[in-house]
Amino acid sequence: MSDRAVDGTRAAELEVRVPEMDCSSCATKIERSLEGLDGVAEIDPAVASGRLLVRYDPDRTDGSAIRARIEGVGYDVVASTRRDDGDSLDVTGERAYAVPEMDCASCASKVDHALADVEGLESVETLPGSGRVTVTVANGSPSKSDIQSASDVDETVVAAIEGAGYDARPLSSDDGSAEYEESTPIWRTRRALTTAVGGVFLVAGMTLAFVLASANPIVATVLGREFAVSHLLFIAGAAVAGTPVLRSGYYSLRARSLDIDFLMSAGILASVAAHHPFEGAMLAVLFSVAELLERFSMDRARDSLRELMELSPETATVKRADGEEETVPADVLEPGDTVVVRPGEKIPADGVVRAGTSAVDQSPITGESVPVDRSSGDEVYAGTIAESGYLEVDVTSEVGESTLSRIVDLVADAERERTNRERTVDRFASVYTPIVVVSAVALAVGPPLLVGADWNTWFLRGLTLLVIACPCAFVISTPVSVVSGITSAAKNGVLIKGGRYLEAVGESDVLAVDKTGTLTTGELSVTDVVVLEGADEDDVLARAAALERRSEHPVGEAIVGYADERGVDGNGADATVTDFEALTGRGVRGDLDGERHYVGKPDLFDGLGLDLEHTHVRTDGGFGAEAEAGTGTRTRTRTGDLSIDEISGAVDAQPRCSREDCLDLLQTVVPRLESEGKTVVLVGTDDRLLGLVAVADQVRPEAAWAVSALQDQGVRVVMLTGDNEGTARAIAEQVGIDEYHAELLPEEKLEAIRELEGGDSSGTERTVAMVGDGINDAPALATASVGIAMGAAGTDTALETADVALMGDDLTRLPYLYRLSGTANGVIRQNIGSSLAVKAVLAAGAPFGLVTIIHAVVIGDMGMSLAVTGNAMRLSRVEPETPDDDNSPA
Repeated sequence: MSDRAVDGTRAAELEVRVPEMDCSSCATKIERSLEGLDGVAEIDPAVASGRLLVRYDPDRTDGSAIRARIEGVGYDVVASTRRDDGDSLDVTGERAYAVPEMDCASCASKVDHALADVEGLESVETLPGSGRVTVTVANGSPSKSDIQSASDVDETVVAAIEGAGYDARPLSSDDGSAEYEESTPIWRTRRALTTAVGGVFLVAGMTLAFVLASANPIVATVLGREFAVSHLLFIAGAAVAGTPVLRSGYYSLRARSLDIDFLMSAGILASVAAHHPFEGAMLAVLFSVAELLERFSMDRARDSLRELMELSPETATVKRADGEEETVPADVLEPGDTVVVRPGEKIPADGVVRAGTSAVDQSPITGESVPVDRSSGDEVYAGTIAESGYLEVDVTSEVGESTLSRIVDLVADAERERTNRERTVDRFASVYTPIVVVSAVALAVGPPLLVGADWNTWFLRGLTLLVIACPCAFVISTPVSVVSGITSAAKNGVLIKGGRYLEAVGESDVLAVDKTGTLTTGELSVTDVVVLEGADEDDVLARAAALERRSEHPVGEAIVGYADERGVDGNGADATVTDFEALTGRGVRGDLDGERHYVGKPDLFDGLGLDLEHTHVRTDGGFGAEAEAGTGTRTRTRTGDLSIDEISGAVDAQPRCSREDCLDLLQTVVPRLESEGKTVVLVGTDDRLLGLVAVADQVRPEAAWAVSALQDQGVRVVMLTGDNEGTARAIAEQVGIDEYHAELLPEEKLEAIRELEGGDSSGTERTVAMVGDGINDAPALATASVGIAMGAAGTDTALETADVALMGDDLTRLPYLYRLSGTANGVIRQNIGSSLAVKAVLAAGAPFGLVTIIHAVVIGDMGMSLAVTGNAMRLSRVEPETPDDDNSPA
């Protein structure tokens, strides 16, 4: 990537897709073609997705100049533009073009150069990984362009791309889905046809030269060299199969790019010129086959992007105001439309359920394996499936702005975030290739000049080393792995915003975890009810709910919700509440049926003359789940966290009177409940205490399993929370976290992250990942090396700002994320290591004649490109585990 300062205050971006930019060589060609253009500040090619981002000073250059540079190196461009009023074009609009043959960085460079001369284009981006180019068309600039309509754009851009030697077609879908549509099978392309014809000439020539030598007469002598029929067939084969190679080599030369196209072109021409037409034809045919196989392998990676987009249905059933139903394309839906979804159908757009009930399979978005129930008022997402019921959904998202569309776009954009290994590989390749090329030339001419060795022998050995110099498999080893890993994660409900984050998660030493909304559900619920003498549980809940219905405090809402869940009638009492007053930080009070009632913290009852240290529990109802016979108490609770033995022991420990049910609430029960992370409110009147209710934020069912699974992977899990020490300790013990930091203000969370990154006493820095709810934890998430947001589905802020987004509130995706990242890092290391090893072995054997051109192409280029791609595809088989799996950690 080229980085230069932009003079002036304005800056612009140009983003295009170049499908044929599918290797580092193509990208380098594009970069070099743009480096000499005044005003270009940054060039960012994304090989695996076939896109290119250029940042430039619009006062010094423009999109058309940039595209002309791309066209000048021979690459087709695909782009997308929206229409504004009439047939004019919006300056911010884009058009997308499919350029299937742009499958490496070298191809992308040529396409970028080809579009540089197209007037009226504001920006261009080539993405060889997805075989796509996008252009932004400048609006209101008649001096720059005669483009007045979308059709003019398509005709001009396609012509420019084809002029560079690449087929292109416009993708006009407004929602971008067509950008990922399936392209023509590689074996039916023009490149495949010319390769096949060249192969026929090669086989025919080999038959005459090596099998039917008597039928291979000399037909001409040129410059003292004899040409048999087989020679002519070899030359024909080199010409037919090598034409695309020579064309690409020409553009590489114009872009001053020492890439594989240039090297192969030099090899083919040199072979024919040196009267080695067999080697030239063999090189042309085998290299063309290798390119086709590389394109086929890249298409497999691109298919993962297309599969994401195919989750959205093509049509939708709209229910009109008069009740009539109409089937329309899904991409014409607008907010306010009502769509009908029947059992087994996909929901066509994000929306809110208006009527009906159904279990909805949300796995395409959140990765949840179990369908969730959705009914009136619930949010649903495009691409999810209504499994068991009929739904009417009010559409809330514009075309192309659904959660699924944003996921697809973000996954496609993720390739721009290059990993550290990818940058290292590119730097190494920029040094490695020239060294090997110089070595190849020296090998070809050195021995003949120095010791009089045979020119033919050493020419072929030098040519072989020249072919080995191509670093294609080495360079694509990282981006193809990143694309495979990121798309695999997206299918399982984990959105990773870039390759460097995929890499960083697996390298992180520490995972800092927020408590509220992450380890816990973030929703308060009633856990315990203690009933005192003179009352029963329904009575306590009804009185508390009657007052709390007028309160907006989360604790009050939890009590009201629990009362409603149990069918306790607090509504009737609510009608007679008068003189209600909310006491900030303490509770509420009001008259219920003419009697003053209080619901709140223990200190709310100070001054009422009630003895909280001497109360009596109700002997036929009260605490926890039902007690066993003979305990002297029957207790009830929602969770039973405080055991019957504990409450019985609390009674026995307070011999305040002769009664066995004597209880000290203030010194025994309340402290015990608070130590478990629960909030305690008392319910009573001026004259007596009726009971108490404990409320807590519930730990997620899968939290302990997820923490255990992470620890089994060697991850140090640390909890950060602003809650009190007792609550933090209780939650940490429940989920199995040994290290926690409580009562942290937002700025103190930042400091805690920095301290964790500071590492051990030796000063070694650590990589820290932070997971939180994506809203309250935003500063800490931004400070950590990797910020992971929970429950990002439908949340624009989390989707846009987090480095990694867990689409559902499912902690089981954290162990999966770490496992996927670790596997991806291993795959990348394997790909890089094996590519270098094979190149080294081949290069070592070339000077001794142990390696031929066939070995160099079939093993070093074709074989390794297929090998690294196939290895990268293993990441798609990494699946999340759940607590129910047999091989899951206990």
